[in-house]
Amino acid sequence: MAATPKKILILDDNEDILEMIQEAMLSEGYEAVSIAATDDIIRSLQDSGADMLLIDYLLPGVNGGDLCHQVKSHPATAHLPVIMLSAYPRVLNSLGNYGSDAFIAKPFSLEELTDTVKALLYKATQAEYS
Repeated sequence: MAATPKKILILDDNEDILEMIQEAMLSEGYEAVSIAATDDIIRSLQDSGADMLLIDYLLPGVNGGDLCHQVKSHPATAHLPVIMLSAYPRVLNSLGNYGSDAFIAKPFSLEELTDTVKALLYKATQAEYS
């Protein structure tokens, strides 16, 4: 019996980026759920059953870094790997990383993204069994 594919929640307000990342994740054998906004990141993660979160730093009306911090501070989601994406890496360097497991600057290569996703999901799986 094949393992259940890992599920990735993608949060970005840019439809083109959402579509591109979702296609890349699907081609790697992951399930991908994309959303352009959320009122409750914890609920969105729980409802989607996500194993990982990819989140844009700049979102309308909310800071993706703050959402990342909420995820990493909540007992139900603190273990989930979070990759933060941003076209403004200097902003993130000056503010810290909000507890994200990785940071990828936009524009990025899909290879860099998929390699980072694979590495973090592998690490998270190893942690589950140790």
